[in-house]
Amino acid sequence: MVYDVAIIGAGIIGAMTARELSRYRLKVCLLERTNDVAAGASRANSGIVHGGYDPEPGTLKAEMNILGVEKLFRAAEELHVPCIRNGSMICAFGAAEEPAVHALYERGLVNGVKDLRILTGDEARELEPELSGEVSLVLHVPTAGIVCPYKLTIAAAGNAIDNGIDFYRNFAVCGAEKTDEAFCLRAESGETVEARYVVNCAGAYSDRVAALFGDGDFSIIPRAGEYLLLDKAEGGRVAHTIFQVPSAAGKGILVSPTVDGNLLTGPTAAAVESPENTEITPEGVETVKALSARSVPGVQFARVITSFSGVRASEKGGDFIIRTSERVPGLVHAAAIDSPGLTSCVAIAERVTELLSGAGLVLEPKAHWDGTRPDTEAFRHMNDEEKDAFIRENPDYGRIVCRCEGISEGEIRDAVRRAPGARDVDSVKRRTRAGMGRCQGGFCMPHVMRIIAEELGIPEEQVTKKGPGSHILTGRL
Repeated sequence: MVYDVAIIGAGIIGAMTARELSRYRLKVCLLERTNDVAAGASRANSGIVHGGYDPEPGTLKAEMNILGVEKLFRAAEELHVPCIRNGSMICAFGAAEEPAVHALYERGLVNGVKDLRILTGDEARELEPELSGEVSLVLHVPTAGIVCPYKLTIAAAGNAIDNGIDFYRNFAVCGAEKTDEAFCLRAESGETVEARYVVNCAGAYSDRVAALFGDGDFSIIPRAGEYLLLDKAEGGRVAHTIFQVPSAAGKGILVSPTVDGNLLTGPTAAAVESPENTEITPEGVETVKALSARSVPGVQFARVITSFSGVRASEKGGDFIIRTSERVPGLVHAAAIDSPGLTSCVAIAERVTELLSGAGLVLEPKAHWDGTRPDTEAFRHMNDEEKDAFIRENPDYGRIVCRCEGISEGEIRDAVRRAPGARDVDSVKRRTRAGMGRCQGGFCMPHVMRIIAEELGIPEEQVTKKGPGSHILTGRL
């Protein structure tokens, strides 16, 4: 079969593009090099819905950010993904930094951000009592918010699959050839896929993917960001997302609640040689601690439950790359999508679809397209009486597997069954939060492995942490 469109990369941009294309009578496939969607930058992401005050006016980042905010909130609602408009604060520490706050305010007005306010430090502390006494001036952005980035990616990809998109996991594209009618994409496994059009959403690998097609017009600069995630006991420390005035390296260290009730601090911003470089460094951890404490001195870092790092894709021009290839007809790039890429994801998906249409792809809307997705957390939102009735019909939901997060066996089995199905322990964690609590899977992982093995009909020795090469068991004693 020859697909109309092949999308390379199942991060948030690829997943949302697949969802957008699933509206039309097209044959589309989504190709992912790893064992699951949201396994790269979309996994290790701040989850911030940026208001749009920061991008340089006139750039794609500014345009996509402003277009994207409300589109993202609407998509999250349709897909039943937790998303909260908690607002953000950008803080100046003393007179030397205050001009930066005023400059961001003016830039935000030019970009079209609504309801911006400048607050004194005392006014800001009335809203956020834990804010440092050294904060002298604050830009308040009430339209900003927070979302779970990997749940949004999973839901968007799942919705696309439910609407007819084909998903290929462990399909690492290593070759691309143009035939008379289509591109032939070859995976490292030897598997091939043919498509008339290709969308390059490969994140930190997007320049390598472009080179496979003979298009070397841009080069990605991988930047690693290290984070510290704190226990839910710290989750109420602040209500807003707290930033410091940005630097050339990015928006700086933040302190933010998460939609799941934890507290997130980070990220650093360090250029690395490879997208695979997601190590946590002592220097990075100390940087996150020191700068987070500058904004919110009361953060109790003894309550850190995990640390992680993600690599985002930047480009020397500093802007998104969303364009048709000048050298390769039929190839569209959505590359160098760093911050505010998550906020912009729906707007970028719509822009990519417009580019495909402009390149000759015929877009005929489906008669019955469904952009909604059932709430995967519906059971958690039930009251006790509703849960009792549900458990009588679905006994697996009465057996708690993850005690830290209160996740049942039924929810884990559903995560394996529902598209795009979980195939490893980390995939279950991202869908259900089993293993994301204080013990970080120390108690529940063996039970999760057993359930995955039963659902997939494989021995437990074949269950992995995150796909090929990450086996947890080596055999039986």
